[in-house]
Amino acid sequence: MNAHAVSAIGRIPVRDVRPAVEHGRRPAKAVEGETFEVTATVFREGHDAVAADVVLTDPAGRTAVRAPMRELAPGTDRWGAEVTPGRVGDWTFRVEAWSDPLATWHRHASVKIPAGIDVGLVLEEGADLHERAAADVPDSAGRASVLAAAAALRDDTTPVAARWAAARAPELTAVLARYPLRELVTASDELPLLVERERALYGAWYEFFPRSEGTLNQPHGTFRTAARRLAAIADMGFDVVYLPPIHPIGTTHRKGRNNALSAGPDDVGVPWAIGSPEGGHDAVHPRLGTVEDFAWFVAQARAHGLEVALDFALQCSPDHPWVEKHPEWFHHRADGSIAYAENPPKKYQDIYPIAFDADLDGLVAETLRVLRLWMGHGVRIFRVDNPHTKPVLFWERVIGEINASDPDVIFLAEAFTRPAMMRTLGEIGFQQSYTYFTWRTGKGELTEYLTELAGETAASMRPNLFVNTPDILHAFLQHGGRPAFELRAVLAATLSPTWGIYSGYELCENTPVRAGSEEYLDSEKYQLKPRDWEAAARQGRTIAPLIGRLNAIRRAHPALRRLRNLRFHPTDNDAVIAYSKTTGDDTVLVVANLDPHHTQEATVSLDMPQLGLEWGAFTSMRDELTGQTYDWGRSNYVRLEPGRSPAHVFHVQR
Repeated sequence: MNAHAVSAIGRIPVRDVRPAVEHGRRPAKAVEGETFEVTATVFREGHDAVAADVVLTDPAGRTAVRAPMRELAPGTDRWGAEVTPGRVGDWTFRVEAWSDPLATWHRHASVKIPAGIDVGLVLEEGADLHERAAADVPDSAGRASVLAAAAALRDDTTPVAARWAAARAPELTAVLARYPLRELVTASDELPLLVERERALYGAWYEFFPRSEGTLNQPHGTFRTAARRLAAIADMGFDVVYLPPIHPIGTTHRKGRNNALSAGPDDVGVPWAIGSPEGGHDAVHPRLGTVEDFAWFVAQARAHGLEVALDFALQCSPDHPWVEKHPEWFHHRADGSIAYAENPPKKYQDIYPIAFDADLDGLVAETLRVLRLWMGHGVRIFRVDNPHTKPVLFWERVIGEINASDPDVIFLAEAFTRPAMMRTLGEIGFQQSYTYFTWRTGKGELTEYLTELAGETAASMRPNLFVNTPDILHAFLQHGGRPAFELRAVLAATLSPTWGIYSGYELCENTPVRAGSEEYLDSEKYQLKPRDWEAAARQGRTIAPLIGRLNAIRRAHPALRRLRNLRFHPTDNDAVIAYSKTTGDDTVLVVANLDPHHTQEATVSLDMPQLGLEWGAFTSMRDELTGQTYDWGRSNYVRLEPGRSPAHVFHVQR
């Protein structure tokens, strides 16, 4: 076959069908019940009318959805339709286009009949077309009405106006919209669509270290003591509890407090320095408990309505069993020693990275064994540490193997790296990805970045907006105080269907290890960090009530459980941002003050049709944070004061 051969263009050209990932080589992504738009360029020679449908085929090969497309803007030849796939599985979709002789006839008749040009001939042609159309309309769907229109068009005893009106009757138009007369039907190539469970798109994540949830008599926490924290996490409305690595930690080159190169006898080490004589990735740190204790913790989380996400960090301490058993899995320097991990200027002397090319098959097999072990103990979500430092091919094989047998398993890519790598990780299988949200604080950059994430990127990469991590305490939080923490929580929880916090965020912990650093002082990565949650609540030092309210709002509003419905609205103050989301009859409008230090005022100019309203309409807006109701129209004044009102989260009352 000619390497440069391309498929025939078809009688009615159907071009640039989207969403398409790698031109259809890989599936676009959706979740069950998610509505998204399919678009295509459709045209033909001359001036005859064309029309098109989107056809969804379910995993059993049945046509599940046929949605009529509309021209998105007159004269652009760009057509679109929204579709909603059902159950999880491998779907396909295509665009079918055709010549629309009835639409062409209506266009000509609307000119010729009023002008008295060839009226008899035009009406006869219309009657012929309606008779042809009737052949494809079931009796139960209104065939009689189509035949009646044909008879009326031929009835020369009736005034022309009445005959012409019969072809434009609303009930007839509705029947022919469902059963159009199609000529020269042309279909695009079938494009793949992977439909996954909703948690792949929607959820609130809470990260915490079980080892910090100890007791007065036993400072180092266990799975049993950490389970006491689950009720409070569930009360804040979180869906996923994410645990850093739970495996044995090496002692060679163990780090001390605040990343000190030498550790004292009581230093607990970094959980990501995985492996000791007590075991590796398939073992549990003995101070946390046993594998059975972990399985019990997962069951306790499930009883609180929480899923457990487990960190999968494919790296080793120098004491990991793999180092002796599989020396070929590691990089060796010229002197024969194994190279530790570096990300200049950072050095991780306690961690050995993996070298993949010497035994890729062996590493794939061992990774699958480890993942399936934890899946057997109830884990269906893995947060993957630094996947961008491993071959993309490796992840494609691993995730493909896991999801082939267990399509409900979700992988989150912790990849703060170049855009091409982040997008590709999504394309080859990762269901979610960390993002640059942490570093996007201004109105312009938030608008640009979230428009990108909610646009075509959403077909392959789903964002998880973490407001902080054990590694990332952004300067905005360091210097913005409690109002900054409140604001960023509102933004993350409403801009994306998936968001997350790292434990301590609700207490507004914001002290860096040094000026200019994003590392926490006394970072929990290197030491235990017990927190007095009850005292913080009594003293009002927590924003947990706000976080709980945000998650309750998310659960109450389907619009906030979707990504591709995000639309921004203009404001005349760059310190104030406004955006909305609509799903069905549910619309949420958020207006937020991006300045944690000063009260800001602005005029918000709403794109009313995006809210499902007429341009001149006025409607009630119920603030879901405060319960107050406002009457808003196209142009509206807002005043937002840090510490009192970080944002309005409006439910638009239609």
